[in-house]
Amino acid sequence: MKKPIFAALLLALLLPAGCGQAAPSQVPEEEDPYVEEVSLQEVDMEDEAVALADTPAMDTMLVPVASGTLVKANDKAQIDYSNTADGYVMVRYTAATTKRLKVQVKGPATTYTYNLPAGEDWTTFPLSDGNGSYQTIVYENVTGSKYSTVLSQSFTVTLKDEFAPFLRPNQYVDYEPAVNTVAKAKELTAGKTETLDKVAAIYDFVVKNLTYDRQLAATVQSGYLPVLDTVLAKKTGICFDYAALMTGMLRSQGVPCKLVVGYAGTAYHAWISVWSEKTGWVDGVVYFDGTTWKRMDPTFASSGKQSASIMEYIGDGKNYTVKYLY
Repeated sequence: MKKPIFAALLLALLLPAGCGQAAPSQVPEEEDPYVEEVSLQEVDMEDEAVALADTPAMDTMLVPVASGTLVKANDKAQIDYSNTADGYVMVRYTAATTKRLKVQVKGPATTYTYNLPAGEDWTTFPLSDGNGSYQTIVYENVTGSKYSTVLSQSFTVTLKDEFAPFLRPNQYVDYEPAVNTVAKAKELTAGKTETLDKVAAIYDFVVKNLTYDRQLAATVQSGYLPVLDTVLAKKTGICFDYAALMTGMLRSQGVPCKLVVGYAGTAYHAWISVWSEKTGWVDGVVYFDGTTWKRMDPTFASSGKQSASIMEYIGDGKNYTVKYLY
């Protein structure tokens, strides 16, 4: 059997069920977001999650803040877009409700659809498309897949730098409350000044210490979000957990990192991309073979026990197609 074919077959066997399902179609954009009622297809975890300049200086952890300078609000919800230059928008639903809530962040090129919890707490969403025109819309479920528009705000984004959306915590990479995760990342990178050395230390820890949770993959429900300290303590997870944990660790130590959702071959999957002053963006988590850095994916590497055929498959950029960045 030829090696590329063998690698593809081995990948199919090793690919976790929760990360390898075919992706549902993307939530359609509405021509008029202010209509009385819109239809949003059911968005499950696989659809939305199950995806240069000088080195940015970061003396302290960058924490999103609802500054209150620019706010759109009504008696049900609030959108704080005060800090779009820092790469995020914050939303909260303040009215009492038992209905499902969603937020769409429509960027210049991509529409992202998220679940929104009700309550007084703010939820942070990244502006992953970079500079340009955005619209944030809050929806409340009416019945079935029908949602009504609760609140909407348009704004233009000019980022302070290209790294802004990929250094801070957000709904999918919530490292702000993950004190143990941040502490472990600090421990792993202690004394390391080179970005790629930090990446190597965190990458090695995640790949060598986490095992794939096939039971979770088989039972995961829509709306699942990684809790980083829980993933770290259990040392198990699905692809979403692997990617979110590594992303949170790296961001907490000042390393720009994208949580990427897209296709590995024909399977839906999550991985990461990192940036360093020497390489720029590496569009797939990097792997160091002792001489050079190569494209790598922590779930496949761990599940495949870093076999040569899996390394070859992962190292081939043609096998990765990006759909969403978080």
